[in-house]
Amino acid sequence: MEGLYFENNAGTFLVSHRKALSHHMPDSHFHSTYELFYLMSGQREFFIKDRTVTVNEGDIVIIAPNILHRTTNAERPKHERFIMNMHEQLFSPDGSHKEALRPMLERDYLIVNGSLRDRLAIESLSRAIIQEMQERRSGYELLVKSLAVQLLVMCCRHYEQNAAEPPASPSPMHERISEIVRYINEHYSEELSLHLLADRFYVSPYYLSRFFKEVTGFAFVEYVNSVRIKEAKKLLESSSMKVNLIARKVGFGSVTHFGRVFKAVTGNAPLHYRRKG
Repeated sequence: MEGLYFENNAGTFLVSHRKALSHHMPDSHFHSTYELFYLMSGQREFFIKDRTVTVNEGDIVIIAPNILHRTTNAERPKHERFIMNMHEQLFSPDGSHKEALRPMLERDYLIVNGSLRDRLAIESLSRAIIQEMQERRSGYELLVKSLAVQLLVMCCRHYEQNAAEPPASPSPMHERISEIVRYINEHYSEELSLHLLADRFYVSPYYLSRFFKEVTGFAFVEYVNSVRIKEAKKLLESSSMKVNLIARKVGFGSVTHFGRVFKAVTGNAPLHYRRKG
């Protein structure tokens, strides 16, 4: 495996480039930033919010903040990918980006299948960002952020010109798991045990446990906890509600258990995300 990794001190801008024989995201995955994932070669399976999509060479996926996602190996695990995370506050100082980037600002995620001409331009911008990050000459971070915004604008333009229907589920099994995921996303504050949902959706607990992991990349309990923590993080950032009330609101019976799970999922204690002001 080879590549580069850069993250600024504020955690608002990240660039990663990697060639790998295989890779599974090791942890629950959501950010306060927009993420652009460009698959330069190979094929990946992508679980985003409530569905699984296959991403092929040349495709770009843009994911909004706080949308749970995970990539796993497809049939050909060898791949090269470029990832960029950028907080909306960096797009423009005056809000002028809102119209240019409207397609991605209004959706949970975009999948951009570039034409050859678009792909050459996207490839050129991505390689320019990678080169700047490797050389790190004076002003490289400012220049890279400018290139990053150009890349996002180009993707949004292409999406508007070539908007397609969302990809169909790969199989009936994927569609059934997507139904269950949608139910979890809507009912995370309620009791959600494996057996309870297996009964509700007329499947065996074994089937649900096995195929939930296969389709989403998450174990069942891991996914439920991740959804609850994602919602808790949003409440911590946007309200002054007390932590114990947030814990109950998102479905945890014990604030101690909530604190342990929160730290395991995000790497930080809940109060780390309490909005200052």
